[in-house]
Amino acid sequence: MSAPDRPALDADEIIAAARRSVGADDLGDDSLPGRLADLVAELDRRLDDPARQQAALVIRGLLEQRLGLFEDHRRLPIGEERIERPVIAFGEPRSGTTVLQMLLGCDPSSRLLEFWEVMRPSPPPGVSDPSERREQADEDWREILELIPTWLISHPYNAMLGANPPECERLWAFDFRTLPPTAWWRVPGAQFPPVRLPQDHDAQYRLHRMVLQQLQYEAPERRWVLKGTSHQHRLRALLDAYPDAAFVWIHRDPLPCIASRFALVREVYGSITTTIDLRGLAAEIVETGIRSFTAEAEDPFADDPRIVHLTYQDVTSDPFRAVRDLYDRWDLPFSDGFDAAMRVWSAENPPNRFGRFTYSADDLGTDLVELDARLDPYRERFAVPRERRER
Repeated sequence: MSAPDRPALDADEIIAAARRSVGADDLGDDSLPGRLADLVAELDRRLDDPARQQAALVIRGLLEQRLGLFEDHRRLPIGEERIERPVIAFGEPRSGTTVLQMLLGCDPSSRLLEFWEVMRPSPPPGVSDPSERREQADEDWREILELIPTWLISHPYNAMLGANPPECERLWAFDFRTLPPTAWWRVPGAQFPPVRLPQDHDAQYRLHRMVLQQLQYEAPERRWVLKGTSHQHRLRALLDAYPDAAFVWIHRDPLPCIASRFALVREVYGSITTTIDLRGLAAEIVETGIRSFTAEAEDPFADDPRIVHLTYQDVTSDPFRAVRDLYDRWDLPFSDGFDAAMRVWSAENPPNRFGRFTYSADDLGTDLVELDARLDPYRERFAVPRERRER
């Protein structure tokens, strides 16, 4: 509990300070102040004074970018930008979405989302000099990797620093519907135990579109190549938001997915804070995984013909063939230059270049026979083969 003489975090004061800093008032969502007040109350309860001060700075920074985004859309005809035929890859964390996105992004006709863009999207890069923002994002990532050096092993693309392509979910950091480590690494204790944040899928995709419009405004026209690890949890809203998109859903054996995710989360958040209950974290990830895979197995929108389903083995055994087959399915032109660029990128970016990421389902501390059986409906629905257990 907060000490009685300690001033509490105040959401209204942080919002007012952000508005003064930006010189704009429109947050774009009347529900945000109340949603933020609930989050601030939870953080005030769980954080010590230094972390609370950092939390206030993080929240203010996110609000300033949000205010800038909506002010840019008010001043400029950014809302007229058309997001045409984006490619959107998705699947559970640790299922191969990043490597597939990187290969798809080698197409000269396409462009990847980059971390610096979602960290600081205002003003639109097409009508401003973004070099300082790129440098700031690089510095942020150097600080993150100094704190979490092993993240390079599990996710070697982090070596790209601010140019590293983020998950789409990072766009919702300044909507206060996610607490990603790339926004909250300076606030130990903010993420665990997990804070349950309210979701509004349609509103989230409206904001998602606004950011893409912002980033392509007055910029060269290229197809977006995006990835997410939770789009499959909001398929109806995703399909409605981007009706002409090319979707690919990667499926991996759920058990190694869950085991790999636990190892990754343990190393990331274990570096940010030393207060994590690892047994509780493992139980949380197992239960979250079961709920996710079960819901996906039962989702009727998974049968939408716009979604191409691939397995992890499809992507890892012959990634170039997998991409070419996707382009055939999507009726997109596949150039020799695209094929050559993929092969060059793959040769220059071997997956184990910073070391081999290891994990074991045994670390989950649960009955693996029972867990494995509970994951069978997902395997059966999407014809996902079992993998050999990692050790």
